[in-house]
Amino acid sequence: MDKIVFLPGASGNMDFWNPLIDFLPIHYEKEIIGYPGFGTSENDQNINNFSDLQDYVTSKIQSKSILIAQSMGGIFAVNKTFTNPNLIKGLVLIATSGGIDLTHFNVQDWRTEYQEQYPRYPNWFMTTNVDYEDYLETIHVPVLLIWGDDDSISPIAVGKHLNYKLGNSKLHIIEGGKHDLAEKHAEEVSMYINQFLETLC
Repeated sequence: MDKIVFLPGASGNMDFWNPLIDFLPIHYEKEIIGYPGFGTSENDQNINNFSDLQDYVTSKIQSKSILIAQSMGGIFAVNKTFTNPNLIKGLVLIATSGGIDLTHFNVQDWRTEYQEQYPRYPNWFMTTNVDYEDYLETIHVPVLLIWGDDDSISPIAVGKHLNYKLGNSKLHIIEGGKHDLAEKHAEEVSMYINQFLETLC
């Protein structure tokens, strides 16, 4: 049986996914990957930069999986998909950059508020910039993109750009959805994800 793997956003809050999981099919094995030193996950002395964290997260995905990623988690999901495509059956990206350069998009700078809210989190997590733009066209697995129309951190324009670059993708917009739409609009989001899961069977 295929596994659904959830990747949290920058907060590392694993409980974020619980409302959504309640609406997903029970026959799938489900796993939420925690980020060491974030949320309730214990520190790992071997993780000293973003690359270390990405290697840790992606190494946890060892079997055929469907990835569901929120915000910053989408960077890890995209990386795993183009580096190990045979392990990824489908990809769900929710309100994420997906590893693209956001300079040309009108996005809210989340870093100052984030640092105030999570002062113990490492500075390198907020200053890292990755650019996977050139890799997006190499991703051929089915991709579901879910965005909110009231998200200033990852506006619809970012979702539309990913939809253009990812050839086998479909974009859905949640009316009134902010950056936390996967939690606050869990039932509506699950409707699109369940339809997507049916296409993967």
